[in-house]
Amino acid sequence: MKTERYSATFDELDDASLVIDSREGDRQAFGKIVTRYQRLLCSLAYSSLGSLSESEDVAQESFVEAWKKLGNLREPEKLKSWLCGILRFKISHHLRKESRQPVRHAGELPEADVLESKDEPIEKVAMREEEQALLWRALDSLPDTYRETLILYYREHRSLEHVACELDLTEDAAKQRLSRGRKLLQEKMMSFVEGALTRSAPGPAFTASVLAALVTVAPTAKAAGAGVTAAKIGATFKWATLLTFLGTVSGFISSFFALRANLDQSRTKRERKAILSSTVTFILVAVLFALVMFGLRLLAVGLDGYAVHLAILSQVLVIAFVFSYLLMTKRLLSRMRALRSSERQRRPDLFQSPDDQIGAKKGEYKSRLRLFGVPLVHVRFSMADEGDKPVFGWIAAGDRAYGLLFAWGGFAVAPVCVGIVSCGLVSMGVVGLGLVGLGTVGIGLLGMGASAIGYKAYASLSALGWNSAFSGGFSIAKLAAIGPIAFAEHVNSELAASITNLSTVNQSYAVILGIAAVAVIVPVVWYASVVRKRLRRTAGN
Repeated sequence: MKTERYSATFDELDDASLVIDSREGDRQAFGKIVTRYQRLLCSLAYSSLGSLSESEDVAQESFVEAWKKLGNLREPEKLKSWLCGILRFKISHHLRKESRQPVRHAGELPEADVLESKDEPIEKVAMREEEQALLWRALDSLPDTYRETLILYYREHRSLEHVACELDLTEDAAKQRLSRGRKLLQEKMMSFVEGALTRSAPGPAFTASVLAALVTVAPTAKAAGAGVTAAKIGATFKWATLLTFLGTVSGFISSFFALRANLDQSRTKRERKAILSSTVTFILVAVLFALVMFGLRLLAVGLDGYAVHLAILSQVLVIAFVFSYLLMTKRLLSRMRALRSSERQRRPDLFQSPDDQIGAKKGEYKSRLRLFGVPLVHVRFSMADEGDKPVFGWIAAGDRAYGLLFAWGGFAVAPVCVGIVSCGLVSMGVVGLGLVGLGTVGIGLLGMGASAIGYKAYASLSALGWNSAFSGGFSIAKLAAIGPIAFAEHVNSELAASITNLSTVNQSYAVILGIAAVAVIVPVVWYASVVRKRLRRTAGN
């Protein structure tokens, strides 16, 4: 996602630039294309079909088709005419399909309105549908050329210059069509038509629906000349892309340096073997969790009838992953302490160095500076022995770390903390629990990660929120949810986008992701380098 600064320049991009970015898989850039041309396509579709719901469905299908075939657009600057061509083909196909349906013009049962809208009074629904029927009855009496001009003019709320540009007409021709169309409408219907068309215009909810549909659709890509290639290379190295990449691999980077530090702390082959097996197990469980969640998402998209069951299964999997990591972390820390103590007794010859003695200066650092009797910094560099207490300070780091400001370790507790399992106000880790929880599973008032649980939850695979949820996979909430598999009172609508603070997330997610990546990587890299300088030795037999 883009930062606020990048989003500010988005409006200035021309069609060709947006097409180039979209070909790279940038859904935000394609969202800008949808926002720019949604009224044109919906208006042209409505002019041909006479149904607001059908016109928006056809327009949405056209945008999705355009996303899949962006690689076929040889001249990106002709995006508008290309989109209109796709739309007219879709309209033609829709009309042919509807003409073969024997119930196309059959009357509907009175109860249908009640089923379609449980939030609105029956009278209001009936009035709105009667209004739309009268609107189309008035417009349908006009020739196509006049009808298109009128619809675009009142829906767009813009000048004749804009309508002329959209229809590739001269301004005089557009003015003449508009004037003639107005005269053909009955005077008593004119004000009604203007107001109804204004209220029927698509808004942010339409864009959100298109983008939600794009989650499972990948664009095609073709070479388009040296100039386009250069632009693509520049787009690849945008800050948002870099931050997203860092966020994705930060867990693997931190795992590598944590493994290196643990191996430098080890003194026997049994310790090294335990460290390697534990690290591999933790990584495999996390990778397996992500793969299974991704598979469930694909199944839910393809098997719509089982979406509810798969959504429930996904949340069971998330909870199982959280508890398994809590138990695995507790077992790992206890096991390594016990192993170190037993290895001291079994192989005392490997612990003869002064640096390997319990309480050695190189194995632990505790600052002389204290605040309210608590060390400003307390770090354990050596492997903990059985009976060792957790490290404790304003800033703390170790296998079990408790900090009054910041903590880093296997299990970390502090206002700001990073660990395999972390708990605090702002917590980052494989499992992060706090007011703000970030991680493979982020749990908190605000949860963010591959999976998230919270009052507001934002995730790439699964989001479970009380107030709202936003995800590229499963989105489940009481009030509002946005995603390809979403369950809530309000789903993939303009109101849902507002409740989930979607615009704010789009602008700030890359920054949050970058800060989280740095917060995860920097402490472990520093810790690993200090451990190597202080304690590295070749393990014994």
